[in-house]
Amino acid sequence: MFSRILTSALFAGAAAGVLTALLQLLFVQPVLLHAELYESGALVHFGGAAVSAQPELPGFDAVRDGLSIVFTMLTYTGYAFVMVALMSMAEGMGQAISARSGLLWGLAGFITFHLAPGFSLAPEVPGVAAADLLERQIWWTATVATAGIAMWLLAFGGTLLSYAIAIALLLIPHLVGAPGPSSFTGPVPTEIGALFAARAFGVGLAAWTLLGCFCGYFWQAEGARDT
Repeated sequence: MFSRILTSALFAGAAAGVLTALLQLLFVQPVLLHAELYESGALVHFGGAAVSAQPELPGFDAVRDGLSIVFTMLTYTGYAFVMVALMSMAEGMGQAISARSGLLWGLAGFITFHLAPGFSLAPEVPGVAAADLLERQIWWTATVATAGIAMWLLAFGGTLLSYAIAIALLLIPHLVGAPGPSSFTGPVPTEIGALFAARAFGVGLAAWTLLGCFCGYFWQAEGARDT
């Protein structure tokens, strides 16, 4: 069982991680680099003259972008270990695991790690106003934990009580409220912040659906090979 979990998670995490890293380099990183130009003062959008929305951005950097790919692969390998371990538990409960069912696992992972916390604590570009980092980390961790439990209860609870508890767990962090800034400041145009949030959610959805499909596929394939 340990060998099956290890092999499935390593292959699924590496495959999803490298594809996610490429999506981030193509769609998310240019927005971040654009925002950093305003953060550093190289561009100013509230002056008297209009500023181009298509500035020249730094190109591919082998060290920076190479390390980004490696760290993304490591991150999603860690996520894969969690997902595959949960899949093994679900299979022990009689649930069939495959690449197709893995798609639903991926959607649940996206809701847990991206959509649920991002509903009240949206992805932020550099240079915008934000609350204390520790407060945001505590709230994010609590929200991810409650959302993860809620997803499990919705999938495997099977009773009205479990569904009611799941809905309450999804709502409570947002009723309490995420920590926010005391005032709004920052040099980055709102259009860039909105584009970054949209692309972060889009790439996150693609990443988690890929991870879920890969985890389900390799888990099923390793099980068939062992049999």
